[in-house]
Amino acid sequence: MKILLVEDEEKIARYIAKALTAEGHTVETIHKGDEGLKAATTRPFDIILLDLALPGCDGIEILRAIRNRSVATPVLIITARGELPDRISGLDLGADDYLPKPFAMEELIARVNALTRRKGTDSSPLLRVGDLVLNETTRDVIRGTTKLYLSLREFGLLNFLMRHMGRAFTRTELCEHVWKSALDDETNAVDVYIQRVRRKVDEDFPVKLIQTVRNVGYKIEAPAA
Repeated sequence: MKILLVEDEEKIARYIAKALTAEGHTVETIHKGDEGLKAATTRPFDIILLDLALPGCDGIEILRAIRNRSVATPVLIITARGELPDRISGLDLGADDYLPKPFAMEELIARVNALTRRKGTDSSPLLRVGDLVLNETTRDVIRGTTKLYLSLREFGLLNFLMRHMGRAFTRTELCEHVWKSALDDETNAVDVYIQRVRRKVDEDFPVKLIQTVRNVGYKIEAPAA
């Protein structure tokens, strides 16, 4: 599993990262809250381990922001702030588990494995970005209370962007992943289809979800609340 560890105490972070790496996981460690928030909302992870007392912005702010942006990655809070009100606040905001410090590394690993199993059995076909919902089984797309009608290729493009919410893709990458092609003439078609999807997904709504990333390409993301 690819794990994001946001922990400001470097010694503890190294200890956790070493143990999880030994279990076969890949761990990216970040020590500042604002950098952790950026990573959690722009790059895909399987699990996020989140401390609460962080410089830049605290863990509760990060948790609130990623859930407001419909990032569904499981979050395990690890913190010295283990009092009941802190636990309730974290869980109410969308944390999946809570482990107060100090803890045994065996317990942390067991909880990570439990979240891994839970994630693996999640068979929900729904993808959400803000008030946009895509059902991969029925192929329905709904924005707010409005049902949208997309062509097969438009649906494939939107589906891929929503599966990787917050990540920017080049035109070539979109061709390779969505249409299984890397031809130069296909990359020009990406702009055409992005505009078609934008007209259906964004044009009649005040909040715009599909974004152009300068010198890169396109991504879909709900703006921070």
